[in-house]
Amino acid sequence: MPASFFDTNVLVYLASDPAKAGRARELLAHGGTISVQVLNEIANVTQRKLRFSWLETREFLSLICSFLSVIPITLRIHESGLGLAERYGLSVYDAMIAAAALDSRCDTLWSEDMHDGLVISGRLTVVNPFRAL
Repeated sequence: MPASFFDTNVLVYLASDPAKAGRARELLAHGGTISVQVLNEIANVTQRKLRFSWLETREFLSLICSFLSVIPITLRIHESGLGLAERYGLSVYDAMIAAAALDSRCDTLWSEDMHDGLVISGRLTVVNPFRAL
């Protein structure tokens, strides 16, 4: 399987949408990468929308970290992300995720929110894992 990077939405479905959780688990079983930004976004969603306790949030984040590599957001990634936002019209947050994926040498970015099929910098393809659902 190609080197994969996960957007926040795909991982949130593990805790919020039984119909999509199966597909998310399937992808997660192959491993991949996320950034600290993704962990922060998941923490925000579990607290504000899913109303998890702090213990539940920490346990969920720990579970995700046990399957995926986590990289920091560096100044280089930030600067690259700004360029991607400008070039591809992505939101700053989506562009930072794409920049982190590129920095991690991933070739697939699993995301339901970004444009399915978009090829970023000639080597990272955005794929909606739920397209067939």
